[in-house]
Amino acid sequence: MTAQTNTGYWVGQEFITTREYAAPRDLVFQACTDPKHVAQWWGPRGFTTPVCEWDARPGGKIYVIMRAPDGTDFPMAGEFREVVPPSRLVSVSGALDDQGRFLFQILHTLTLEERAGRTKLTMRGLIISATPDAGQFLGGYRTGMSMTLERLDAHLAQKTEPLVVERILNAPVALVWRALTTPADLCQWSFPIQEFKPEVGFEFEFAAGPAEVKYVHQCRVTDVIPQKRLAYSWCYAGYPGDSLVTIDLLAEAAQTRVRLTHTGLESFPPLPPFARENFALGWTQLIHTCLREFVEPK
Repeated sequence: MTAQTNTGYWVGQEFITTREYAAPRDLVFQACTDPKHVAQWWGPRGFTTPVCEWDARPGGKIYVIMRAPDGTDFPMAGEFREVVPPSRLVSVSGALDDQGRFLFQILHTLTLEERAGRTKLTMRGLIISATPDAGQFLGGYRTGMSMTLERLDAHLAQKTEPLVVERILNAPVALVWRALTTPADLCQWSFPIQEFKPEVGFEFEFAAGPAEVKYVHQCRVTDVIPQKRLAYSWCYAGYPGDSLVTIDLLAEAAQTRVRLTHTGLESFPPLPPFARENFALGWTQLIHTCLREFVEPK
């Protein structure tokens, strides 16, 4: 047994990561405790978070599924031990195996110090338990945490919060994926998209809006993981601005968790048709009502 797989090699090791952000401490604390924020930056570069249950209070539950660029899902769980706004968070969490058992557990202590409008973040991670299979994950802990905190920096730099709409549908993931990617299905519950292919680089457009004014939507597929993730850019012909729509799917037995995230809304002109509340109403109607009615059994 090598040092990297020896349980005793890992237990008791502590990793310390620090980073300074050009943001006030209250904002950084919110980004570290609000699940809608955490889902946007948690995990190494290129990962997404289709599930983020993050109840930041003593005894509150942590359950996160990180999705790698190749579509592999990595679940983690835990709970919060201390929550002291806006300066301190203590939690215990770790990765789960395919039976839902902990591969390891880490005691995380996060502290925030305000420095003239900026914030110094210190993350201490103390390994308190590990199985013989944990080495493959713990060996990359330092790098993964560093990339995660870099993503937090990028998230804090955004001018507005991403728009997130989530729903669990009583339909298998294959059926939901077909509804999202087949033109004939799309035209029945979504936008009048005549041509669509779930292929990176595929460009499509459609006209939608009130009867008196139709806006030409121009989109380009940017990411595809069959039955797991679909992402495409979203802009309007003749108007400045560009945004990104990401739809993550997660099979939960015979059900499907759908999480839609729309970022970059602040790039559009400050006109009523491009108001955030219109996007929120539109996406909520499409996911919670139109898609649900289309895929769920009658």
